Order: sequence, then structure tokens, then C-alpha cells
Amino acid sequence: MTITIDEAREMVAKAGDRPQTGRYRVIVVEDADRMAERTTNVLLKAIEEPTPRTVWMLCAPSPADVLVTIRSRCRPVGLRLPPVQDVAALLVERDGAEAHLALEAARAAQSHIGIARRLANDPTARQRRTDTVRAPLALTTVSQAVALAEQLVKIATEEANASNDERDAAERARLLATLGVAEGDKLPPSLRAQVRQLEEDQKRRAKRSVTDSLDRTLTDLLSFYRDVLMVQLDGGLEPVNAELAEDIQSFAAKSTPEATLARMDAINTTRQRITTTNVAPLLAVEAMAVALI
Repeated sequence: MTITIDEAREMVAKAGDRPQTGRYRVIVVEDADRMAERTTNVLLKAIEEPTPRTVWMLCAPSPADVLVTIRSRCRPVGLRLPPVQDVAALLVERDGAEAHLALEAARAAQSHIGIARRLANDPTARQRRTDTVRAPLALTTVSQAVALAEQLVKIATEEANASNDERDAAERARLLATLGVAEGDKLPPSLRAQVRQLEEDQKRRAKRSVTDSLDRTLTDLLSFYRDVLMVQLDGGLEPVNAELAEDIQSFAAKSTPEATLARMDAINTTRQRITTTNVAPLLAVEAMAVALI
């Protein structure tokens, strides 16, 4: 979810407090790459000249994803991805996943622990991903491309709604309990503003969740072409979609590395458009799907 100006101001105020339970107060900003320029302006001074015993940690996919005004005032610290085997072992030990499912999920998630956990524990999520990575195998006409775009957006929306509905209901129940209102009781006028604010935050988060889900779906699609390119170039790297090895070999033989790279560029361009602009997701994905033919 995008960080708002009000949230940024709250962080700045909190950063000025002296640490009470430790030597340092650490402010962790997740998804710092999603901050708008007007939001970063609020944080700029606090990050450039932090109060004593305050450390700011900004999380982003890469330093290049953070606005330069913030990036120039920070020290980059790179974190490496854990090996697939380590992620699988974690899923088995902590979540009780079956060993073969854990390994397949960790490989499919490209070592993203959260996504791997969902794939290992949710058969529906695994099927959605399978449908996504197999889609290029039947893509030959413009009409099929348009249908694929609709399917991808539908998959992303269903995934986002499935996780949002449960979380939204739990948040509303917690808020009502905090306010002393029983579920089903009429809400007093004096408390409606707080509930309305929660609903607005949830609506804003839901929109971003669909975008994030679609981005993950496109990442899954990108993994298919990544495996195709490794076959064409004899890269020797472990495939992400090992279960599609024969199909990938056949697809690679009918194409060229240049064509595969062009398709990967089309997917990456679409990911950038849906996450950084206000373009309609379906239109962006339709343009991409046509480029994949």
C-alpha cells in the first residue's frame, strides 16, 4: 500500500522520540519505492539529519527504485535471495509442508518466502500459477491474446480479493472491539469517522493489492520465457518451471533468443506501467499479450 503524507508525518514524529527499551530507535519503511515525491519531501529532513540514536531503514527492490532525493542520503545494503533448498526446508520445518510441495513452491516462487508459503499451502494458488505459465503455449492469435489478458487480470483480481476480504473483516472486528461496539450493533455517530477512515484505507489497499497480484502474475509469466531463454542459450541454470521442461524445449526450438528477449521486455514494460502509472491494467496487459504472439 502506498505510504501517505499523514503516515510519513507520524514516522517523523516517532523518530524524534528517545528510545525507551533499547539503545536505538529503528524506523523501518516498507515499500519505500512506492512513496510519491510529495511524501518523500516530508521525510527528507528527518532522513538527512536523523536525531541521535535513530536509524532509518528503507526497504525497496533496488536503490534505483527509490527517488534520487532519498537515495542520495542513504547507504545501500544489499540482501541476497536464500537458496531454494533453504526456503523449502523452512516451509517443511515451520509450516509443516510436504517436502516435494515445499521444493516445488520454493522454486516456483523464486525463493520468495511469502509466495512460496502460499503456493505450498493453497492448491488453488498453485493451479492459478500453472494456468499462467502454460498460457504462452496456446498463444497464436490476437483473439487468444485478448482472452489471455482478461484471464491474467481475472486471476490477479481473484487472488487479491481472496486475501483482502478475510483481512478486512478481521481489521473491522478488531476496531469495533477496541471501540466497545459489538458486531451487529448500530454504530454511534461519534465513532463513524474512525470506521469510515478504516474503510477508506482498506479500499486504497485493495486497489494496490490487485496491482501487486497482477505484478506477481506477470512475474510468473516472465519465468516461462526466462526458462525458454536458458534453453536457447544453453545457460545451464536450474529452471523455474521444471514441470514444463518438455513444453519449454519445444517452444524454445520454434523461436529465437532475440524473440524471447523481446517478449520479456514487453512483460517488464507492462509491469512498470501498471505499478508506476494510472494506466488501466486490462489495456496494458492486452498490449503485452499481443506482443507475445
